[in-house]
Amino acid sequence: MNRRRQQGIALVLVLWVLILLTVTTGSYALMARMDQLEANQLLSGTQSRFWAEAGLNLTAVALREPDDELRMIADGRPYAIEVDDVLIVVSAIDERGKLDINAADETTLAILFSNHGMEPGDAELLAARVMDWRDNDDVERVNGAELDSYLAEGMAVGPANRNFMLVDELLQVLGMSYELFRRMEPGLTVFSGSALPDIGFAPAEALLAIPDITEEEAVNFVSERQSEEAGDGLGITLPNGQSVVAQGRGLTYSIRVKATMPNGVWDQVEATIRLGGNVGGPPFRILRWREGLNH
Repeated sequence: MNRRRQQGIALVLVLWVLILLTVTTGSYALMARMDQLEANQLLSGTQSRFWAEAGLNLTAVALREPDDELRMIADGRPYAIEVDDVLIVVSAIDERGKLDINAADETTLAILFSNHGMEPGDAELLAARVMDWRDNDDVERVNGAELDSYLAEGMAVGPANRNFMLVDELLQVLGMSYELFRRMEPGLTVFSGSALPDIGFAPAEALLAIPDITEEEAVNFVSERQSEEAGDGLGITLPNGQSVVAQGRGLTYSIRVKATMPNGVWDQVEATIRLGGNVGGPPFRILRWREGLNH
């Protein structure tokens, strides 16, 4: 009996050892597989970033095309190309199509804020505060806000009393909410010097700076304009009768490029560039840069 019992115990021990070896081997195999997947993910992410940056350079070349019929239309419409099973989708917006917050007057700013959902009275207050932010004095205009008003609201600093250097600086203006800024931001710039957006290139967010236009009308106008080929959309008009007019080629563009690898991993870059550069150098200068996340 003792011998049989010992044999039974030995068998149980052997089975436990086999189970432990199986679990250990499986764990190592799983770890190796996860390491491989992580390495592949990292490699695909790096490759997608390089493809996205390559797409940015190709877009800059396309925007420099001298032939109006062949040049990429910079009104936000997407262009897609597939290279080595990598899908690259690019779009560009001529900065002339955006509203320059350093050039717009107080009335235009109030219209923009109101059309983006603010109550008219609040929109007028915010427009005056934007003007006080960018003027070069400490005199508070009617409905505006200078340093004392900011301090009274518990803010450590007041208006810069200079032009905005970045669109994001609008968030520092007293009364500017993040949600309002987020809705308007795609239609704003500090690079065009345009007091009103050029409707031949303007995104819907910028068109809302024009009086008597609704968000639905702005979106429909952009959709109709983007459905037209180069030169064919000159007869498209806004509800107020304003029509698209050919304006030639600009110098400053906002570009978005998304590169998707065959396994679904993608990366995205957004840049504002100005065409032209030094002899022997790149054909454009980067004024603003944003990077996406790998997924």
